[in-house]
This record gives sequence, C-alpha cells and structure tokens, in this order.
Amino acid sequence: MDLHTMTQSLVTLAEDNMAFFSSQGPGETARRLAAVFAGVREQVLGVEPTLGRLLGMAHLFDLDAETPANGYRSLVHTARCCLAHLLHKSRYVASNRRSIFFRTSHNLAELEAYLGTLTQLRALVCYAQCLLTINRPGRLFFEGDERLSAEFLQEYATLYKGCFYGRCLGFQFTPAIRPFLQTICIGLVSFGEHYKRNETGLGVTASSLFTSGRFAIDPELRGAEFERIIQNLDVHFWKAFWNITEIEVLSSLANMTSATVRVSRLLSLPPEAFEMPLTTDPTLTVTISPPLAHTGPGPVLVRLISYDLREGQDSEELSSLTKSEGQWTRELWQRAQQAPRSRSLIVHFHGGGFVAQTSKSHEPYLKSWAQELGAPILSIDYSLAPEAPFPRALEECFFAYCWAVKHCALLGTETEDHSDSDQKALGVMGLVRRDTALLLRDLRLSASSWLNSFLELSGRKSQKTSQPVAEPMRRSVSEAALAQPEGPLGTDSLKNLTLKDLSRRSSSDTSDTPDMSLSAETLVPSKPSDINFLVKPEDPLEEVEARNELSAKDRGRGALDPFPKGFRPRRSSQGATRMPFHSLPIVSNPFVSPLLAPDHMLKTLPPVHIVACALDPMLDDSVMFARRLRSLGKPVTLRVVEDLPHGFLTLAALCRETRQATELCVERIRLILTPPAAPPV
Repeated sequence: MDLHTMTQSLVTLAEDNMAFFSSQGPGETARRLAAVFAGVREQVLGVEPTLGRLLGMAHLFDLDAETPANGYRSLVHTARCCLAHLLHKSRYVASNRRSIFFRTSHNLAELEAYLGTLTQLRALVCYAQCLLTINRPGRLFFEGDERLSAEFLQEYATLYKGCFYGRCLGFQFTPAIRPFLQTICIGLVSFGEHYKRNETGLGVTASSLFTSGRFAIDPELRGAEFERIIQNLDVHFWKAFWNITEIEVLSSLANMTSATVRVSRLLSLPPEAFEMPLTTDPTLTVTISPPLAHTGPGPVLVRLISYDLREGQDSEELSSLTKSEGQWTRELWQRAQQAPRSRSLIVHFHGGGFVAQTSKSHEPYLKSWAQELGAPILSIDYSLAPEAPFPRALEECFFAYCWAVKHCALLGTETEDHSDSDQKALGVMGLVRRDTALLLRDLRLSASSWLNSFLELSGRKSQKTSQPVAEPMRRSVSEAALAQPEGPLGTDSLKNLTLKDLSRRSSSDTSDTPDMSLSAETLVPSKPSDINFLVKPEDPLEEVEARNELSAKDRGRGALDPFPKGFRPRRSSQGATRMPFHSLPIVSNPFVSPLLAPDHMLKTLPPVHIVACALDPMLDDSVMFARRLRSLGKPVTLRVVEDLPHGFLTLAALCRETRQATELCVERIRLILTPPAAPPV
C-alpha cells in the first residue's frame, strides 16, 4: 500500500471511530477513545506531506540505484510501520467496538502508546526535513555552522524517547525479533534499578530477575524508566550491563548452541618488540613496538578459534602463550589427526561500543564462521574505555595484527611471502568501529561499523533522527569519547611505523608525501576543521528546490525550530546532557573516524565489503564511506539487510532473518578468501 492510500484510509477510520465514541455519552473511556482518534487524525494529516517529500528526495542520497538505502529512507520506513500498526488497530476497533468481547482498556492503551510514538516520529521527521533543506544531494551529514549543529543536537537530546521503549518497543523490526528486544529492555531497566545498590555484576543480575516482572506487566513504566536511565547513568552502567554476557554460566549456555570447535584458546601476547619486513622492500624491516599508551607496556589478549586442529596450533610455543580461563575452559584435541595449515587467517575485532565485552561474547558466531569458512579466527580482546582511552585499543589491535602476520604458522596458517603482494594469504575482517585505517591486507568486512564518531557526537547525521532505539549505543560511544584524559596521548609505540611503509605504495613516492605516522601531532589535530573536510562546503552542486526553503534568516536565527505552528512534541523531563564536542578533536581523528581520513590514506585500503542494516543508526556512515571509496576508484560493495537492529551477528541463531544476514557476511568473506576462478582466455 502506498503512503497516500495508507494515510487516507487511516484518516477515514479515525474519523469514523471518533464520531462513534463521541456519541457514546460522557464516559471517561469513550472520551479518551474519541480524543485518541482525533489525535491520530491530526498527526497523520500533519506527517504525510513531510514523509512524501522525504520519500520523493531520498533517492538523491542513495549510494546507487541498486542500493536504495539511507537514513531518510529508514525514517520513512519507521514512520510507515507505525502508521501501519495504527491502521490495523483502527480497523480492528471499527469492526469490534460494539462487541461484548471488545477489550476497551487494552485497545485504548495501545492506541495511546502508538499515538505518542507517531507524535515523536513526526518531530523526528521535521528534524530530517531541516537536514534535507541544508544538506546537498548525496550528502547525508549536516553541513550547517557549528552553532546550528549544537542547537540541533540539543533539540534532539531533549526529545522524550520513552515511548520507543515501552508498549511500542521494536515495532519497526521483524516480528520474530521483538520478544528478544523486549526481554533485553526489561532486563536493562531492572538492572538499572539495582545498579547503584549493588556494584557486583552477578548480584545486580540476580536482584534484577526478581523485580523484572513489573516492567513486563507495565510497558509505560518500562519506557519511563528507560528514559531516566539513558539520561542519567554513565558509561560504567552500560559496561556492566553488556558485560553480563561475559558471566561464565551465560557464556557457556550460549556456546552450547554454537558449533563445536577443536581449538578455542585465550592467548596472551607478550609486550615484546619484533621486526617485520616492509611490503615495499622486504630487505628492510620496521620495529613493531608493544602498546604503550596510558598504561605502558602490557600483554595483549587474543582468542584463537579453529574448527580443526591444524599444524602449529598444538606447538609448545603457542601453548606457552595460553592463558587459563578457569574451570569452564574446554578444548577438544585430536592429536592423532591434524589438518594441514589453512591458506587464510581471519583477524576479528569485536563490537561493544568501545567500552564493553570481549571475544567471549562473540564466540558463538565466530565458532560457526570457523567451521563454515574453514579458516582459523583470531579475535582481539583490545582494552576498553574509559579505563583505557584512545589510542590504547588501536595500538593493541595493530600490535596483535602484526603479531598474527609474523606468527601465522603458529596459528595454523601458511606463512605469507611478504614480497608477493598479490597472494591472498590473509583475510582481514574488521568489526571494531575504528579499525579501517590500519587493516591494509586483502579484505575488510565491516558489519554495522561506526565510521564517523565526530558526526555522531555533533548531531550531524540524517540517520540519527531515525533511530531512537539506538540511544544506549549513542550514550556509550559519547561517554567513551568524553573519557579522554588531559595531556598528550601516548603514541610512542607507533611513532616509528608509518602507513606509507606498510601499505604497498610504490617506490616512486616523492619526498613531500605526507608522513602518516601515528604521532601525537597526527592523532590530535589543533581543531576539528583540520581534518573534518566532510563538513566543509565544496564546489557548488545543483541544489534541489527544498534546500531553498531554509533562508539565510533561518540559518542565522538564535534557536532551531523546525516544527509547524501548533505542533509541539513531548519533551524529556530528565533534561539534556550537553556534550562539548567542539572541544573534542579526538573524534575527528581519522583513526577514530575513518570516514574523515584524507584520500591518500583511503587509497591504501584493500577491497572493502560492508554489510549494513537499514534500521541501524550507522547506516549513513556505511553509505558515505562506500561513496568515498568509490569516488577514489577503490573496490567496495555495500549490502543492506532489512528489518534488523544493530548487532545482529550476536543474534545469528535467533530467527530466519538474522541467520540470513549472518550468512551474507560469511558469503562476503568466502568470496575474498576463495575468489572465483578466472574464465579461460
């Protein structure tokens, strides 16, 4: 059903139901039902024109005609899902309102909840229209001045979002995943209620189980409590909650449903420097120093997962690096039969918003991947913020990656000839949200990656307005960025290693090629505009008509007010958290936000394959990053899956849709590890 037909049908039903309940006398329930249908009519008539304009212009922001996906489309889809549910409910009421079995209270509560959600979605649509009038075609990020950007972020932060976590939670996702999302939300608000009383994770978890029932029974209470949590609790809360999956009992239960592998070892890489040959000249070497930032030299933990026991994986040298994980550690050895070394090694960087989880939380799907791909997987347990701020994790990821390349024989992989730049001996998959700049080998698969922290913190993303359910993730990333300590960053461990040396650049580079070593000067620009060229005006482009709606007077006014006369959304009673992003040059750093990297850095990347979710707040990052790479002539693919939330990889076994999305990631990796044979000449 097209948008206009849907809205007209809903308006007709709303008017009919409003007239019916208005004639039922002065009763409170009838009055509220009449009022809610009047509200539905008002909001539908108000939101339809703007949705139509967004939908009519959304194609200007797609990567290409074969990839119809961007934040504007996602917002329209979310609003359509809400309208579709209201249409279904309005039809039900019209057909059953005279029945003695009609559950008046239940239907009233659901209608009021979805009306509240539609009202807030209309506000988000107004914000999106404001962005649309400012942004140039194809540019998904806000290009207004800094003051207007700050006002936009403040406006968004003060919107009430509890309605998205209550009775309407997950309405825009596939139905199979909604019960899981509701369980997570109930657990989170119950966990938050007890978090300040008991600081031990297991104690909070146990206490939460006894009080979670009331949040399941009362969705409105759940939404209000969620609103309080996301506005008041800090990054330590999010770290504690998401680390529940690290509890041995829960991780063991999760692993019971995953593939059985022969090798699952936690290794501790010693903080010792080693030499590696340069790709441009293998006769020369460069020293790879151990991580030093903030806490000094220290071991790096990695997890080796292999479906088969391969040559080298049972060596004494590797065994000496094994770190015990306690009584729950189990590993299947078949010493009588070893598989040969694999031609590929997958290096994996787990998600977790920079602040939570380890490879243990991601082990179930990694085990399945090890079986399906027939290649060992090395997952890096990088240090987490705020205890270990940037660039500690980046240094550890780089150190572990280089160690894996040098010691791949120990990991069950064929030794790579570094002089042969065409040999596909290593497949590199990046899932950490700031890994792009350094992973320079044969493959980078990014699943729902965060590519532009600066634009996220500054409120400059069109996709921000379409994902109210992503607020916890935004908060965790914001807190992690704000956790940067005073003083210079510790980057001595990487000062001697330049990307120019490791990126297969030709020997014809001139002396005035910029040195992209990870020096303090590189990591901390003097101000965001030093690197943030994506938010600077470029050569004039043909502007669409809607852009002219925002006059110079509107741009210069003191307050952002995108709403039509008479419409005001609900505001949060918790107040807004101010994030001083102007004073955070770290988030515009290309090693934090790869989308802001200069061209000569991105040109060194291997083929990039991105799997994104249409309903993920990081969709715009993926679209814009793919566009950047394509403009530079770099091989890049973007596949967008529908109706799934961020983090679908950890939900691979939940339903058919998550299994299919995970299989798509596996297929992308397999395509690089085993490319199709060239046709005969």
